[in-house]
Amino acid sequence: MSPGTPARGGRGGGALLVAAGILASRLMGLVRERVFAHYLGNAGAAAVFKAALRIPNFLQNLFGEGVLSGSFIPVYAGLLGKGDTKEADRVAGAVFGLLALATSVLVAVGMLATPLFVDIIAAGFEGEARELAIRLVRILFPGTGVLVLSAWCLGVLNSHRKFLLSYLAPVVWNLAIIATLVVAGARGLPEDRLVEVLSYGVVAGCLLQFAVQVPSTVRALGGFRPTLSTTSESVRQVLRSFGTVVVGRGVVQVSAYVDTSYASLIADRALSTLTYAQTIYLIPVSLFGMSISAAELPEMSRAAGTGEEVATKLRTRLEAGTRRIAFFVVPSSAALLFIGDVVAGGLLQTGRFTAADTRYLWYLLMGSAVGLVASALGRLYASTFYALKDTRTPLRFATLRVTLGAAAAWFLALRLPGLVGLPEHLGAVFLTITSGLMAWFESRMLRRALAGKIGRVGLPKGLLTKLWGAAIAAGLTGLGIKVALTRVLGPMPRVMEEWGGSLVPPPALHPIILFLAVVLPFGAVYFGITGALGIPESRAVFQRILRRRGGAR
Repeated sequence: MSPGTPARGGRGGGALLVAAGILASRLMGLVRERVFAHYLGNAGAAAVFKAALRIPNFLQNLFGEGVLSGSFIPVYAGLLGKGDTKEADRVAGAVFGLLALATSVLVAVGMLATPLFVDIIAAGFEGEARELAIRLVRILFPGTGVLVLSAWCLGVLNSHRKFLLSYLAPVVWNLAIIATLVVAGARGLPEDRLVEVLSYGVVAGCLLQFAVQVPSTVRALGGFRPTLSTTSESVRQVLRSFGTVVVGRGVVQVSAYVDTSYASLIADRALSTLTYAQTIYLIPVSLFGMSISAAELPEMSRAAGTGEEVATKLRTRLEAGTRRIAFFVVPSSAALLFIGDVVAGGLLQTGRFTAADTRYLWYLLMGSAVGLVASALGRLYASTFYALKDTRTPLRFATLRVTLGAAAAWFLALRLPGLVGLPEHLGAVFLTITSGLMAWFESRMLRRALAGKIGRVGLPKGLLTKLWGAAIAAGLTGLGIKVALTRVLGPMPRVMEEWGGSLVPPPALHPIILFLAVVLPFGAVYFGITGALGIPESRAVFQRILRRRGGAR
């Protein structure tokens, strides 16, 4: 097999490899967040670091995986599908050269304009917090630029159906951060100094994440030569799509910055807790929405034939993808809603991150549950438009979502709590609720527009009702177990001290033990009911488990 020839893969195999890579990196990310919470909790320096990490991330979000998925992969994978490996290599080299040049310029500009970015994006920071944020952002900017080149590697490898490595690569990024935290934290450094040293650890992780992908990427390419040439029509096609997708990603990035700015105005605790909530929320979105979308994009981009033949192929892949996403993300949403404190406590509660912090985090996770399914499905719908080389439709709906979301969040998060007598820090809950509602708006609009191009798309009638019924039953089971344990063992003292007579407080039990006691029955009930209802995805899970047991024997 020549270097430029992609390996054949069975249906769903790519998604499983992506999911495996994402699972490993997300689990390591949870370890990272747990270590971070242990040493810094919700302290002021933690909030500054979280905000500083987000500011230069606009480079990764603008030029990273999302943009390359919408512009580079459809063209590059299409050329591989036609067997034109020479032109594919030319496109890969030109995209790398142009990305490297643009990223270098933007890193330099970003480092010079850091004070302005901090004032706009983290408007609540003043005095020492502002100065610390400026120092951290200037350290982090070059590392984020390297992650853009890492995303280029991902685009090449995905197009060759080599899914695992690129999604495993963030593991080394997380390991570098964890090692830095453990070594520096054990030395008892002051918080400000600790987050500064941690920022250098982040940059080291970025370099490692790129370096581990380079050998496999070079081997996948038939002949790699970085250039700045735009003479090829294929390169120009990438650039035409690139501009539209960059604007679309920029619009989405504005939404993230709006949330950061609003959270910094609510409270330092709100900003750091919002980031913790997003870490947990993104696990099911990444594992199921991102993995399926990433694996399907190259395959949908290869679809050939008449207009109706292409539409039929896309509908078939979409139906299978949406079913798998819904089957796994619906119970994830129910878990955040019913037992989010158990999940958060098992993952993060340690050291300076207390039971009271876990309780506050649960409230934000309840809001996140609103749009979890829509966010995951929306990724697949957007990937389908990219496969059709239509980048304008996702941009249009993303712009509407962000505009409406920013206005709604301003009122709900910053004004409504005071009007109804809620504590100010609970305004952060409305940030996650607003994001969820806007995710449903965008997903519905994408689905309707897609139906106009390839015919009806979406989930089979009645499937969501069955899935939600099973998920709610599982959620109530988990909640019931938690309440029973609280009655037997008594409530967690720290929660009662801070939140008074809070509703369904957790029991006085180690968070990890409570996690296992509640989450395992939750999963058993969900899979048991969906299996009894004859849902194919549930049967597939059971069959996979039985095959592994049989193989082990």
